[in-house]
Amino acid sequence: MSSPSATTVRVATRTSPMAMWQTRKCVGLLRAAHPHLTFETVPITSLGDRYHGPLADIGGKGAFVRALDQALTTGQVELSISCAKDLPSPHDRMPGVVIGGVLERDDARDALILPSGTPPTALGTLPPGSRIGTSAPRRTAQLRQLYTGFDAVPVRGNLNTRLTKLDDGSLGVDALLVAYAGMLRLDVADRAAEILDPTVWLPATGAGIVVVEHRSNDTAMHDLLAPVTHPATATALAAERATLATLHGNCTTAASVHALLHAATVTVHAAVFAPDGTRTVRARTTGPAEHPESVGREAAERLLKDGAAQLLPAPGRQS
Repeated sequence: MSSPSATTVRVATRTSPMAMWQTRKCVGLLRAAHPHLTFETVPITSLGDRYHGPLADIGGKGAFVRALDQALTTGQVELSISCAKDLPSPHDRMPGVVIGGVLERDDARDALILPSGTPPTALGTLPPGSRIGTSAPRRTAQLRQLYTGFDAVPVRGNLNTRLTKLDDGSLGVDALLVAYAGMLRLDVADRAAEILDPTVWLPATGAGIVVVEHRSNDTAMHDLLAPVTHPATATALAAERATLATLHGNCTTAASVHALLHAATVTVHAAVFAPDGTRTVRARTTGPAEHPESVGREAAERLLKDGAAQLLPAPGRQS
């Protein structure tokens, strides 16, 4: 084991309330699986947490995990914990860091949040001209595609902060679109005015999945994570990230990849959206669950064959 002592494993985490929740859950599972070990949490503030402007300005999603990756590769920690949807595409990851543990997937759907005291209503029944807060290109594209008359407003920050500002009016929006899994984790699921149908409103790649990463040459950590890994979720995530990697998707890509397992097969539902919502290219592939990456790559290849490349951001934009 590559820990600083024979019985201590250091675990890096971002400092946001969501990240700390994820870490507490994961470390709890690890402690139950390995009661003879001590797990030490190492909080690290990422650039993505400090900066509240557009992610593309600071290197995209990599701004959330770059500091965690550095802590791993320099030997400061043995493990790091992240939400899979916050990870850059595989082709943009720092060499030497791999996903070793995958927790069971939580709810992958998105939800609508209205200011406190507002009567519950569906997204489609909000008044024309409503300002909808979200920072995700996927959500913005679908909002423009499925509804008319709404204004997508870029909004970032911790969920609790966004909720407070939504309620006091300082956020400058009439509603928020957020990940429902995050609401469940922070015990604010009662604020969901509508949970969006995932067959109509397509979810984020890796939505609802917490992952644990380690150095690629650290076989001891890989073995350590086996008891907390949910095999079906790991298979689905492998397929989803293979699609994203083949597309060379990044933080400005308006795309959704969602994999489902049925017995010994995995089915990948993938879509790439025009940023203005005028066009969507979709693909659906099914194959053996023992080869999820192949099924994921096939989905991306079909998307590209059908013209998805025209909807993707220009090469060179970081994720």
